[in-house]
Amino acid sequence: MTRDHTAVLMTCYNRKPNTLACLAALFNQILPPEASFDVYLVDDGSTDSTTEAVQQAYPQVKILQGDGNLYWNQGMRKAFSEAMKSDYHYYLWLNDDTLLNPEGLGTLLTTSSQLAQQGYPAAIVTGSTCDSQTKALTYGGMVRASRWRPLKFQLIEPGEEAKHCDTLNGNCVLIPREVALVVGNLDPAFTHYLGDFDYGLRAQQQGCTVWVAPGYIGTCPPNLRQESRTEESARLQKLLKKIDQPKGLSIKEEVLYSFEEWKHFAQRHGGSLWLIYCLLPYRRLLWSTLFSRFQGNRT
Repeated sequence: MTRDHTAVLMTCYNRKPNTLACLAALFNQILPPEASFDVYLVDDGSTDSTTEAVQQAYPQVKILQGDGNLYWNQGMRKAFSEAMKSDYHYYLWLNDDTLLNPEGLGTLLTTSSQLAQQGYPAAIVTGSTCDSQTKALTYGGMVRASRWRPLKFQLIEPGEEAKHCDTLNGNCVLIPREVALVVGNLDPAFTHYLGDFDYGLRAQQQGCTVWVAPGYIGTCPPNLRQESRTEESARLQKLLKKIDQPKGLSIKEEVLYSFEEWKHFAQRHGGSLWLIYCLLPYRRLLWSTLFSRFQGNRT
């Protein structure tokens, strides 16, 4: 096993073109001689022949099957668990809609090595991505928006040097063995969202650090779908049901997660005022509910 042997962890569902494009960019990486990688891909019950297409194009990829109910967090947990049996030097989370630049993985590995030399051996390194059309920052390192909102995070722009951050998006994240041994796998309490935020925060609580690598390591389109206030009122019942689905509900700049999963996250990372912070994201939907009932009573 080479010194920088990496397990690339992916999960997919019915996005065959995206998955193949992601793998093509991954296998086109320009890496130093000491670096190598294996790919662990969880296909969560795809019906678009993703598994067959990957097997034909990249027979070296280790494919694990899901039942269609894993989503991102559980799918990545499955890949992570399998890879950790082989004790890699690094574990790379990679979304299948992320296209790495040819030097993307090399940048993450170099940044990790430099941080270790600076006294941070247990350092998670996340890569920033931008929209391929607008070039706007889409995913990467996250910092708390304010001390008064410990559960609200915002992206930070990458610079010429590595920047310390509070947590991360899980789109492209390099985790060294030293971190994996301490923090372990993603938390099974989460289905789709929040597992990546939680992992970064837990890592820091256990003495590790989180950094965003210099520059952009690739492209990834934003996935957040916005809804207007008119839609909120007109489709209130549908929205209420949607919150408890694995991908939650996005309204304006907020994502309303499954309440049980969000409560679990808030209790762990929100401090003594966790209940208040837990309820804050739902205030707009609660207001929409009251407004709709008020309007109904007037007619």
